[in-house]
Amino acid sequence: MSSARGTASEAAGGAASGDGGARTERLSKVYGTGPTAVRALDGVSVTLPGGRFTAIMGPSGAGKSTLMHCVAGLDAPTSGRVFVGGVDLGALPDAKLTRMRRERIGFVFQAFNLLPTLTARDNVLLPTTLAGTRPDQQWFDTVVRTLGLGDRLGHRPAELSGGQQQRVALARALITRPEIVFADEPTGNLDSRTGAEVLALLRRSVDDLGQTVAMVTHDPAAAAHADSVIYLADGRIVDVMDAPTPDRVLDRMRSLGGAA
Repeated sequence: MSSARGTASEAAGGAASGDGGARTERLSKVYGTGPTAVRALDGVSVTLPGGRFTAIMGPSGAGKSTLMHCVAGLDAPTSGRVFVGGVDLGALPDAKLTRMRRERIGFVFQAFNLLPTLTARDNVLLPTTLAGTRPDQQWFDTVVRTLGLGDRLGHRPAELSGGQQQRVALARALITRPEIVFADEPTGNLDSRTGAEVLALLRRSVDDLGQTVAMVTHDPAAAAHADSVIYLADGRIVDVMDAPTPDRVLDRMRSLGGAA
């Protein structure tokens, strides 16, 4: 990693997020109360550097998706702070938080969440339609060209393959030029060939479009597409790995005592 953006090891210590990145300060999330309370996150301070691809891994129940949902503004932490592009999400009223999520945060869901009655073009443009804004045509053309969707824009989701649907979901996440794109197990419902295609597209969105990507995954091969991997266990960060390879990631996951 370049020194301008900082290493993943610095990120684990809560270094400055950089342009387009996100960070947390002592983030905690507790579900329930009393003796049955579950602490999903326990004082997590981490940075997702701008213009980089970060994978988040850990055993089942480690807090991976909870961390992602809190940083994306989809869930409120019990305590601690979340910053996206320098903005403190906890300080925003509901209306401004909704606008922040719509305009500056992208999310790629495992189930795609495309609207079946809309064409691929209309699904991609849905965030701008909801915001009542005109899309940047040049940026739209760039995203469509980069993701290879030019000949599929008039098709509805049922007429697209799984990989093509995931491309549409990724284009929708990118269309507003968000500060950061979150991908929650984006290859979990895909065959190996299509999954590899989606991972290559996420990598390309960072390398070619300057995007910031954070991805929760259980797959060491998927994590190897990232610049760094953050490991969670029991709601805490236990390790950070730069320049991951599938073998190194698998060995680290084995040492944590469970599958991701």
